[in-house]
Amino acid sequence: MTVSPPPTAGAGRYAPSPSGDLHLGNLRTAVLAWVLARRSGRAFRLRVEDLDRVQEGAEARQLEDLAAIGITADGPVVRQSERGAEHEAAIARLAAAGLVYECYCTRREILEAPSAPHAPPGAYPGTCRDLSPAAREAGRARMHRLRREPALRLRAGVRALTVQDMFAGAVTAAVDDLVLRRGDGVVAYNLAVVVDDADAGIDQVVRADDLLTSAPRQAHLAELLGHRPPQYAHVPLAVNPQGARLAKRDGAVTLRDRLARGESAGDVMARIGLSLGLPGCRTAADVLERWDPATLPREPWVVDLPA
Repeated sequence: MTVSPPPTAGAGRYAPSPSGDLHLGNLRTAVLAWVLARRSGRAFRLRVEDLDRVQEGAEARQLEDLAAIGITADGPVVRQSERGAEHEAAIARLAAAGLVYECYCTRREILEAPSAPHAPPGAYPGTCRDLSPAAREAGRARMHRLRREPALRLRAGVRALTVQDMFAGAVTAAVDDLVLRRGDGVVAYNLAVVVDDADAGIDQVVRADDLLTSAPRQAHLAELLGHRPPQYAHVPLAVNPQGARLAKRDGAVTLRDRLARGESAGDVMARIGLSLGLPGCRTAADVLERWDPATLPREPWVVDLPA
């Protein structure tokens, strides 16, 4: 498979989904992504991952909030929904190499199917990987009755892969035959993020560590497309006092919530700074100047805010 090499100038990025306002955990991850890119001399990009769950006005509010705490980007904002041609071209390249097959399984069937030992819940067991022509025709007929198209899956070349993470070290995780395009015609997240990062010259990916085990799958897909996988840096999640992932239901956890309660953007940034052991921060630039990545706490950030 022949593809153009990735750009030589590296970049980092932050890529929120416009499903609502950014909470403090999202903003902290954005700050760390920006700081690590700037510290290493990389450009910094913003990408809106708007293939699913778009809330009207959320993109504009998110960009305003990032600017309010001092995060600046190089170049225009990229929207995933505008990159359909590039996503489909990548699927076509994989298909030409014999690395794509149709899947006729429902979500329930996948969850209920026996899986390989140590595979994560919901990992695809390869049910449709090597069907006979007759079985494929029967699968297509079934999808027609269900009024949906077959999903397209990657014929993965490995069962597991190890990647190096800046903070977690060596991370080994299962690699299954991940979805490339869903049955509703929407390109899958794993395909879109790999293609979009490669096309933008992203060679450093900083994100929350709930996505850590997806890094080997995405690295394998990047390699199949002829790209060098990025440097990964997964940072701890923000959680509520009960230890659950921070969410809007936890109260006044967004920048706009805090502004409505009389705090400033600098006050919110000060909270983020304290979570990194840096008192007195007022903008992302303060973290850039003072933060040592070696001191990043490994445990989740417990966000306990006054109402």
